[in-house]
Amino acid sequence: MTKIDIISGFLGAGKTTLIKKLLSEALKGEQVVLIENEFGEIGIDGGFLKEAGIEIREMNSGCICCSLVGDFGTALNEVIEKYHPDRIIIEPSGVGKLSDIIKAVEDIKVKTNVELNSYTTVVDVSKCKMYLRNFGEFFENQVEYAKTIVLSRTDKASQDKIEKAVELLRGINKDAAIITTPVEELGGKKVLETMEGVKIDLMFDEEERHGHHHHHDHGEECCHEHHHDHDGECCHEHHHDHDEECGHEHHHHDHDGECCHEHHHEHDENCTCGCHDHDHHHHHHADEVFTSWGRETAHKYTKDEIEEALKTLSADPSYGTVLRAKGMVAGADGEWIYFDMVPEEYELRTGAAEYTGRLCVIGSKLEEQKLAELFHVK
Repeated sequence: MTKIDIISGFLGAGKTTLIKKLLSEALKGEQVVLIENEFGEIGIDGGFLKEAGIEIREMNSGCICCSLVGDFGTALNEVIEKYHPDRIIIEPSGVGKLSDIIKAVEDIKVKTNVELNSYTTVVDVSKCKMYLRNFGEFFENQVEYAKTIVLSRTDKASQDKIEKAVELLRGINKDAAIITTPVEELGGKKVLETMEGVKIDLMFDEEERHGHHHHHDHGEECCHEHHHDHDGECCHEHHHDHDEECGHEHHHHDHDGECCHEHHHEHDENCTCGCHDHDHHHHHHADEVFTSWGRETAHKYTKDEIEEALKTLSADPSYGTVLRAKGMVAGADGEWIYFDMVPEEYELRTGAAEYTGRLCVIGSKLEEQKLAELFHVK
């Protein structure tokens, strides 16, 4: 029986980092296959993980949840027949719906010798509120259906920010285990145990157990009411004072201005704002809302050029709503530059040479001509 672990998360949340941690610390000795379903015309993350020696089957033509349910079953059977893995990790598109990916696995379970072992969502503690407000339908689905939620970047966040993020997530999913300890500190084995539902039992004897249960039931009920009321109040406040609240947060918080520049568009039928009219957006597929721009390029860049381009994408709304930019390109100094950007954050590093440079930008209402000019490609 092959175990299947789904590791979802919005764009740039840290899925790849978590997978590397699990592979290096928790899954040594196991035959593991990673199936990556990348949203975008040109796969980039495959290059990052190839360096770890992992076989990847990229599926670039759409989400598993949207158009690849049939192909997904075929791909899974091929993987099982070829590699006989102990475990398959599925890293779905960052803008896919977790519920649909779970369903895709459940649908093919009867025909293949697999079991759905875990379904986890990685959430960036510094951006969860912004993603919920701007792309509520997709982000909310990933949180709602997760058995475990891994809060990433908690090592760089304040206690208050972490607690507010947990409260927001609890308003969507009251049952999931939420990992707030930094993954580096917790370690891959403990993360996997949590994903698989192994928890420390704090109830030591019968008397304590009854006492604990009584206290827990009462406390949970109170907490649930508090969370519900508070969350409802926040939502109401947000719906009611949408522009004022967005402007206020953007003005007073630079790193956490999580409503920030994403809201520079008008609300129309193409609006991607998840908080404005949730019911209206309830049945969208990712490829109806998000678009991607990708190019292969032989152009050689300096690190300064790439850095300047990423800063521009983060700050200038005229390029569209950019959620992620990533790529691997030849450097002018002979080294290859790997980059990854989410709003207000980016990372540059050097990596192994690839057969050609590749660029990918994901978001909504992207201005493709402007992107091509920014990166000096046709």
